[in-house]
Amino acid sequence: MKLRRESSRIVKPNYEGDIPPSNTARIPLSVFDKVTYNTHIAVIYAYRPPIPPNATIEQGLGKALAEYREWAGRLEADDKGDPLILLNDHGVNFVEASADCTLDQTMPFKPSPALLSLHPSLKEAKALLQVQLTRFTCGSLVVGFTAHHLVADGHSTSNFLVAWGQACRGIEMSPRPLHNRAIFAPRDPPLIEFEHRGVEYMSRNLNKVYPLFQTSADDDDIVVHKAHFTLEFLVKLKAKASSGSGRNRPYSTFESLVAHLWRAITRARGLNGFETTKVRISVNGRSRLSPRVPNEYFGNLVLWAFPSAKVKDLLREPLSFAAKIIHEAVAEVNDSYFKSFIDYASSRVKEEGLIPSADMDKSVLCPNLEVDSWLRFPFYDLDFGGGSPYIFMPSYFPTEGMMFLLPSFIGDGSIDAFIPLFQDNVASFKQFCYSLDI
Repeated sequence: MKLRRESSRIVKPNYEGDIPPSNTARIPLSVFDKVTYNTHIAVIYAYRPPIPPNATIEQGLGKALAEYREWAGRLEADDKGDPLILLNDHGVNFVEASADCTLDQTMPFKPSPALLSLHPSLKEAKALLQVQLTRFTCGSLVVGFTAHHLVADGHSTSNFLVAWGQACRGIEMSPRPLHNRAIFAPRDPPLIEFEHRGVEYMSRNLNKVYPLFQTSADDDDIVVHKAHFTLEFLVKLKAKASSGSGRNRPYSTFESLVAHLWRAITRARGLNGFETTKVRISVNGRSRLSPRVPNEYFGNLVLWAFPSAKVKDLLREPLSFAAKIIHEAVAEVNDSYFKSFIDYASSRVKEEGLIPSADMDKSVLCPNLEVDSWLRFPFYDLDFGGGSPYIFMPSYFPTEGMMFLLPSFIGDGSIDAFIPLFQDNVASFKQFCYSLDI
């Protein structure tokens, strides 16, 4: 597949005849924005014809940016060095490209460096959002989309994408975003009930010291394996994870699958039985905070659960053992925990010189894992006017141990998992991946 870049320009908000708002407004980042990953995240969409022309998609983007102005702004810092979003309407990068083949000739898209050509570069991008439209000779379209994580989490970003499609189709954007990032005020006096140092935040010095584990590797050493789990397999896995648990309700499909993958990857890695392994799991705070934060809230509102276990216990005990650890760790990230974090982040982080533990610069997470679940986000609802995407997937992120889970495009309840592994561990992982008997 050879791509040719046809054009590149900036798309700015289109206020459709209304008086443009001030372009000097500044929005301070919330404590949840500041603690997340300071990087762009890229995703890939593929559409079969008929598809509206690029001009229609571009016009819809301008309309959506008028509602979601943060994406058209720029990240800056105030006099104290605190990060903020300047709503200057400088716009987003918009690239048009063409491929010299049909989409079918490139399918299925494999997680490989070739995906990086389907979206603008993530490196040193000043624009907070970037789009690349690549047309294939058969009339199919691939949309490469990158968005800066400090601006919004996956929930908010997927809401924006749905609104972009609605704008392209000429229908009202719904739901309208809630833009108030100042709603997370600390309590007076603060009530810090949980440990946050060493969890969401860490010392700058500790960031440079990893005496026990490898933290970097060449990309050639890491392979992103795509695993497909059928609905039938997931039903059996859920039943096995819940068997003998003594719970009135079974563990969720997510809990069961993550428990299974945690055990399969740990076994494939061949870790020492006395090592501790943990999983970083995103927890959406919108439904956990009291009062509840509306789903329309635009920004980041995520903390993490960190279930952990000794390798020997994880592999010796049944699947329900891992599912129980995961369930309990996620349940503990509740209203009290979120409010404790707000108080801590508002009062201690600067004075103690801490930095976020969320770090995308590592290329190896072993002996740990990270799970980014997109199972409940409406990414498949991005419809420009020709229907839902044929494919949705993350771009190429070769960070060993950083998994992405998303609904399969088949639409039958199956799940695709994108799992970066050391090349030497792939064969072993494949043996364990689809086995219910490990």
